[in-house]
Amino acid sequence: MSQNETPLFTGLIEHSKRNPVQFHIPGHKKGAGMDPAFKEFIGENALSIDLINIGPLDDLHQPKGMIKKAQDLAAEAFGADHTFFSVQGTSGAIMTMVMSVCGPGDKIIVPRNVHKSVMSAIVFSGATPIFIHPDIDEDLGISHGITTDAVATALERNPDAKGVLVINPTYFGISADLKRIVEIAHSYNVPVLVDEAHGVHIHFHDELPLSAMQAGADLAATSVHKLGGSMTQSSVLNMKEGLVSAKRVQTILSMLTTTSTSYLLLASLDVARKRLATEGRELITQTIELSQNIRRQINEIDGLYCVGEEILGTKATYAYDPTKLIVSVKDLGISGFDAEKWLREAHNIEVEMSDLYNILCIITPGDTEREGNQLVSALKELVTSLKKHGEMAPVKVMLPDIPVLSITPRDAFYADTEVIPIDESVGRTIAEFIMVYPPGIPIFIPGEIITQENIDYIKTNIEAGLPVQGPEDYDLRHLRVIKEHRAIR
Repeated sequence: MSQNETPLFTGLIEHSKRNPVQFHIPGHKKGAGMDPAFKEFIGENALSIDLINIGPLDDLHQPKGMIKKAQDLAAEAFGADHTFFSVQGTSGAIMTMVMSVCGPGDKIIVPRNVHKSVMSAIVFSGATPIFIHPDIDEDLGISHGITTDAVATALERNPDAKGVLVINPTYFGISADLKRIVEIAHSYNVPVLVDEAHGVHIHFHDELPLSAMQAGADLAATSVHKLGGSMTQSSVLNMKEGLVSAKRVQTILSMLTTTSTSYLLLASLDVARKRLATEGRELITQTIELSQNIRRQINEIDGLYCVGEEILGTKATYAYDPTKLIVSVKDLGISGFDAEKWLREAHNIEVEMSDLYNILCIITPGDTEREGNQLVSALKELVTSLKKHGEMAPVKVMLPDIPVLSITPRDAFYADTEVIPIDESVGRTIAEFIMVYPPGIPIFIPGEIITQENIDYIKTNIEAGLPVQGPEDYDLRHLRVIKEHRAIR
C-alpha cells in the first residue's frame, strides 16, 4: 500500500455511496432521525459516515479489514511495528501502556509531573510508582523532563521495575535525551513508555526532537488530534516489538475502549496520517518558520519573553520544539491567567493554556502569518495598557515541593476515607487528585501527605482564576483524606 492511500476513509465513502437501508445504530440514520438544526450544521457528508462496526466496515476491537490496513499504514509512517488507533484520546492510550506492563504491586518509574491519565492507570493497575523529580525551571516556573542520570539511578535502585515512563516532549515542547534513556532502560530489559501527547509532528521533521519510535522506545501514546490534523479525541498508540506483547496491548486497549467506536474519529486518523506522511515535512517547515518569526517579534516587546533555543544545554533540556510559544508574562506583574483572560476579552484570542507565570500558544499548519500578527499586535497592546496604569512589578515565582507518598495511590483511593476542611488537612494523607487543568499535572495524588506549602500553592492558583480540578468539592473548601483510626479511651 502507498502512503497516499486512505483505506478506511475511502471505504467509508464507498459504503455511504451504496446507500444501504440501515436497521442498525446509530439511530439518527444518516441524520434523518435527529434535530434538523444540528443536522444542517454538521452536514450530511459527516453524518453519512457516522457509522458502527458492521461487517463491511471492520471492527477496531479485532481489526482485519479496512481498519487494519489503515493501522498498518500508520505504523509504517511512524516507524512502528504496530499502530493501534484510539478513540479514547491519548489518555486511553496512556492508560493502555501502563496497564500492559504493570499489575498489582509492580513498580513503574515515572516523572512526578505526569498527566493524570498515568496516575489513573497506576490506580487501576495497582502498580507502585517510583517517582523521579523532574528538572524544574525556576525562572519560568515550569517542569522539564527527567535526566539520564536520574533514570540510571532509579533503575539501579529498582532493577525489577516493569517500565520507565517518559514525557517527550513536555507540554511546553522540551525534550530530554530520550535515545540515551531508552538505552539505559533496555540495558535492564525494562520497556520505555512515552507520553508523546504533544509530539505527533516531531517524527516528520529532522529539525524537531527525536520521536519515541526513532529513539527506540517500546510504546508511545501520540495525540494526532493535538497537532496532526485529526479530530479531537483521536489518537494512536505506536509500538516496537520485543519487550511488550502486541496481543496484550490490543487486549488492554479493547478493555478501555467503547464498543461504539466513532468512525468519524477513525477516518480522521487515516487522512491525518496520509497528510503527515506525504506532506508533513513541507508543512512543518512552514510552521517552524512562522513560529520563529512570531517568537522574534514577541521578544522585541518590552516585558515579555518567548522561550527559544537558549533554554537548551542542561541534561533535562536536550532539544525543543519551536512550534510551542512559551510566553513569560511575570515581568508585567500579572499572571498568565490574567493575560489569557485579557486576550480573550479584548481581542477574541484563545491561547492553549496559562499558568501563574506564562501563556502557551501552539502553532500548527492550520495557522498563518495573519493569526501570528494578531497575537503579536494584541500582546503589544497588553503591555502598553499595563504601562499606562503603572502595573508592571515582577511576579516572584512560587514552586512547591513534591509531597511525600506514604501509601500506594490505589490503596489510598480505595481506603476508608472522610471529608475534612482544607485548612485542617495538613499532615493528613489525601485520597483524591488535585490538579490544574490544563495541563492536568497533579499537585496531589492519592496517598501523598498534605503540606501547607502545597495548600498555599493551590489557593494561589484558585485566587489567580486558574482551573483547579479533581476534588469532589468543586469549591475546594474540603478534601477527602484517609480516615485515622485512633485508639478508644
